[in-house]
Amino acid sequence: MDEDVGGDLFPGFEALWIEGPGGRAFARAGGPAEAPPLLLLHGFPQTHAMWHRLAPDLARDHRVICLDLKGYGWSAAPAGGPDHVAYAKRTLGREIVALMEKIGHVHFALCGHDRGARVAYRLALDEPGRVARLALLDIVPTLVQWERIEAQPGANPHWPFLAEPAPRPEDEILARGPDTYFEGLLAGWTKAKDLAPFDPRALALYRQSWNVPERIHAMCEDYRAGAGPDRAADAADLAAGRTLPMPVLVLSSDAYLEPGRPETALASWHRTFAPRATGEIIPSGHFLAEENPGRTLSALRAFLAG
Repeated sequence: MDEDVGGDLFPGFEALWIEGPGGRAFARAGGPAEAPPLLLLHGFPQTHAMWHRLAPDLARDHRVICLDLKGYGWSAAPAGGPDHVAYAKRTLGREIVALMEKIGHVHFALCGHDRGARVAYRLALDEPGRVARLALLDIVPTLVQWERIEAQPGANPHWPFLAEPAPRPEDEILARGPDTYFEGLLAGWTKAKDLAPFDPRALALYRQSWNVPERIHAMCEDYRAGAGPDRAADAADLAAGRTLPMPVLVLSSDAYLEPGRPETALASWHRTFAPRATGEIIPSGHFLAEENPGRTLSALRAFLAG
């Protein structure tokens, strides 16, 4: 894979290939080497490219690392196994800690969107001493999300669909056409209900990733893990009363996550894992960093400055 593809989205950033316990991982890194490290984790069905409107500015004050999650972008996409533990957020969190150590960062700020936010809060719950500050973009805890889906069948239908046993969802996506399926999701989750918010260069990288059958399978494994080991880990921690000790910021979208909900995203975090979290509702669809980068960046900068 040519790591220069999409490099113009991240001026001044270097391309990193990092060997880790989950396979070879790809990241872009920028900002002063001596600055506090900040790890950015993307969501589904995207790649590290989703951060291109925020990362250069954040790199003024931080050493910013934009990582492709396992199974996405240019990072390794192993097949996994019948228990889906290879894509459990606990597993990914441990692997990411090892990757960060390998590039010299044992303690860092962490920001995630969508699936990346699920990895982020699981990593922070499991290894709180690693995380200085935690920002979560447009999610509620996985356990809460499944409760919502079960209370309102038909809500977020991609969750149960992608979590179905292999190879049904993989085959259906391939038969329908990956661009048709994934672009339909992207457009449907924006406030404008179209692809206009996405830079064509970033969209080209998303297409490059999701047209690989092994990566389609990896994304399904991500959701199967969400229905199994991730939900179980949340339930166990909730029963044990575990909470996030570091400062937590919850940013949610007014047009995707919040409408029609009996409980705000911030309230769901307050009653589960982040009782002291602060939050803000951003005028946006699901893709805060691309649809409303100005407000998102302002909120993140204020939070990270502490």
